[in-house]
Amino acid sequence: MGSTRRTGRTRSRATAVAACAAALAALTAVPAPAHEPEGRGPHWELKDTGAPEARFRGLAAVSRTTAWVAGTGGTVLRTTDGGVAWRDVSPQGAGELQFRDVEAFDARRAVVLAIGEGEASRVYRTDDGGATWTESFRNTDPKAFYDCLTFFDHRHGLAMSDPVDGTFRILSTGDGGRSWTVLPDRGMPAAQQGEAGFAASGQCLVASGPKDVWLATGGAARARVLHSADRGRTWTATDTPLPAGDPARGVFALAFRDRAHGLAVGGDFRPDQPSPNAAARTLDGGRTWRPAGTAPPAYRSGVAWLPHSRTAALAVGPTGTDLTTDAGRTWRTVDTGSYDTVDCTPDHGCWAAGEKGRVARLEH
Repeated sequence: MGSTRRTGRTRSRATAVAACAAALAALTAVPAPAHEPEGRGPHWELKDTGAPEARFRGLAAVSRTTAWVAGTGGTVLRTTDGGVAWRDVSPQGAGELQFRDVEAFDARRAVVLAIGEGEASRVYRTDDGGATWTESFRNTDPKAFYDCLTFFDHRHGLAMSDPVDGTFRILSTGDGGRSWTVLPDRGMPAAQQGEAGFAASGQCLVASGPKDVWLATGGAARARVLHSADRGRTWTATDTPLPAGDPARGVFALAFRDRAHGLAVGGDFRPDQPSPNAAARTLDGGRTWRPAGTAPPAYRSGVAWLPHSRTAALAVGPTGTDLTTDAGRTWRTVDTGSYDTVDCTPDHGCWAAGEKGRVARLEH
């Protein structure tokens, strides 16, 4: 039995490696010009969500076939057939809310975050694919404004708010988002004047492994990344080389492929402003950040590592998608479509979502 299981694991790993190699080869090929028909290289294939009025900044990719998106107008959609059909699973009575993050465990269980001042910041959970939702948190502090969610596993997760009384506020759950507790702020460094998180893609708070979590900031004199190695109890802050010094500038999204190797993207979200040095990388868990040698050409709001790759990742924003094949040292544009967020899955499913109901899956 042991040798049979070992052989099965070896074959599965070989299949995964082969699939990854094929996907990476396609992505690293010279991109087809925008006027060429789809199928001549890697490309985003748009999926008709039937919701052109919604902007989807929340995205949770479960697999190549299953994904959740959350956005404006209290809208939550789910697909289980690769985007051919989308089911509107929006919580009842949420039409005035702005969903900016969704974290899904599978096709049935998901948690969504609504952002805004005071009671506009809420958390909902479903266990039946969105047929019903339970409101598990409603903010009652008028000074709090929640931006992002993340989960370490199916039970443990965090949500973050912009600073309240001088420090970022952290919510914690140990039951999969069914209940939440505000963590003590004794271990949180003081916030800079004007510092906040950006609820642009659901990636201003990200986790890797059982205890490590990172928080992206902007709007202040320095764009920083805060790191906790104990599920949000204590934090350290590190400056990044990304644009800062203005409420519109900072780190908008993070992605970690393990507890050491991470990427940061952002810039200035105003379309009439340049965003030089809008990407950085870390090799030591966020203790230091190095600017990209060749950064994306404009502001980017979302970033994700390609599955089973140590060097390839995608960054997205309103003006396009960029690819790195050297772990964030250099980036090049591979698509000019507008997307706000991106997420990839172990079975080689990469999804992107954004304005005007746009959702796409990467095809090779």
